[in-house]
Amino acid sequence: MEPVYKRILLKVSGEALLGKKEYGVDPKTCDYIADEIRSISQLGVKIGVVVGGGNIFRGLIASISGMDRVSADYMGMLATVINGLALQDSLEKMGLYTRLMTAVRMEALAEPYIRRRAIRHLEKGRIVIMAAGTGNPYFTTDTAAALRGIEIDADLIMKATRVNGIYSDDPEKNQQAVFFSTLSYLDVLNKGLKVMDATAISLCMENKLPIVVFNLHEKANAKRIVLGEKIGTLVTA
Repeated sequence: MEPVYKRILLKVSGEALLGKKEYGVDPKTCDYIADEIRSISQLGVKIGVVVGGGNIFRGLIASISGMDRVSADYMGMLATVINGLALQDSLEKMGLYTRLMTAVRMEALAEPYIRRRAIRHLEKGRIVIMAAGTGNPYFTTDTAAALRGIEIDADLIMKATRVNGIYSDDPEKNQQAVFFSTLSYLDVLNKGLKVMDATAISLCMENKLPIVVFNLHEKANAKRIVLGEKIGTLVTA
């Protein structure tokens, strides 16, 4: 089967790398996510990945506790680089070619993020992991995913979660929460649904970039979405 989406941006939260741990990166979970990415790559799809850092450090929570917001956000950016290195290791153990690029310069670890260079890596079949968010405080990794997806001309943003899509409430806490198979960008904003922050949704809306929110922990979900199956929640115009 031919993939429906030729170039995608996968957003992986830091919490997705936890596995059953309370903190840090679970190598088995990291390998599982890398295998899911490999299954998409084998279809010839170009893949960019934006990683979060919530399994190590959350800047917003630290700022609420009294830390300077700018310092806290930069610490969160560094956490995403740690996760990016872990995911890169898992992907390369599977024989995949990768590049880790960061919005904050640290040449000893990764390439600086340059849009044209990132696109060139994608064209050569490399999986491009984009860490350190946007490189600016006050912006989430969801916003970074939207921005990078637009910059690399992705056909779709795939936001990986641990539930089956977008619900009216947290389905892990409220069994009466209603599942949405499709939503418009305005629905997400007007209903105050906490799937991505308002800046990220607005960026996608302005640039007509669709979003699929899906359960990464169900085997082959990511591949099925790329092949056109209706998995999770589609957010579009």
